[in-house]
Amino acid sequence: MFPSFFAKDTAVRMKWLRAAALACALSSGAVTASVAPETFDFALIGDLPYSDYEEAQFLRMKEQIDKTDLAFVVHDGDFKSGWSECSDELYQQRLELFNSFSHPFIFIFGDNDWLDCDRAFFARAHDPMERLTMLRKMFTQGDTSLGRRTIKLERQSEQKGYELFRENVRWSLGGVTFVGLHIIGGHNNLRAGAEAYREYSQRNQANLAWLKQSFAQARERNAHAVMVIIQANPRFESKRKYRKGFNDFLDLLEQQVIDFAKPVVLVHGDTHTFQINKPLKDSRTNQTLENFTRVETFGSPTVRWIKATVDANDPQVFRFQPMEIE
Repeated sequence: MFPSFFAKDTAVRMKWLRAAALACALSSGAVTASVAPETFDFALIGDLPYSDYEEAQFLRMKEQIDKTDLAFVVHDGDFKSGWSECSDELYQQRLELFNSFSHPFIFIFGDNDWLDCDRAFFARAHDPMERLTMLRKMFTQGDTSLGRRTIKLERQSEQKGYELFRENVRWSLGGVTFVGLHIIGGHNNLRAGAEAYREYSQRNQANLAWLKQSFAQARERNAHAVMVIIQANPRFESKRKYRKGFNDFLDLLEQQVIDFAKPVVLVHGDTHTFQINKPLKDSRTNQTLENFTRVETFGSPTVRWIKATVDANDPQVFRFQPMEIE
């Protein structure tokens, strides 16, 4: 039943109108910064599923997520273990699984999904670069998310000079800018060999450009907050010489967090340990940057999800609740 538009409670009436506007935008796949609900929830998952048992648990988790009122779901990489074969059949199965979610589904690439596909013990090893090309072909088609209901995504590939990087995405909702970057475990592929270094260098440059542009857009739109999602744990606590694949990203992230001066959250997976903390420091003063929060998602063998809430009336903007599978 629709509420009466002649109701005396104006606050209730306006809340219903905002909810109706969000529902219409989500169903049409046209969510933009112009839709600004006061609060909404979304799901964060990653590093799953790795085994037959985890696939069964994942389906139970999916059922719970599907029944929850959410704006979208983000998987922050590694839809398979590093020890399983990178076959077309598995890629297709994962694509169908992600598309079966009732909510818009955004997938961020991980190292297990392509970089580790050349391991010699596989029944059939694959060329990582060929697998990366296949991931882009299968999982980044069009300008919308995966899922039965979709939302529109900005892709970096729409910009001249970055046509290759379809997986780097951006979307806005409720005054928050969301940014997906292809930054992976395994030292972000910064390793010996000309091909690996060339791949890392090109992708690193694209990531930095997309991150900088995304913060510029957030400032221009007077966004309440920014959330950045990557796969890799960038090793905040390690010395620079032990995190060479991530130093450029962390240096720019520090600069942007300081300049933005509003809440910024980095979501990542990779090390499979749920944590929420504030590990980023101002390199000039060694003081903790209080407007920055790191959230690491659960991962194999733990099959759980995080319900994230955006609340424009909360000074912190974001809240996070770890969820058990019912």
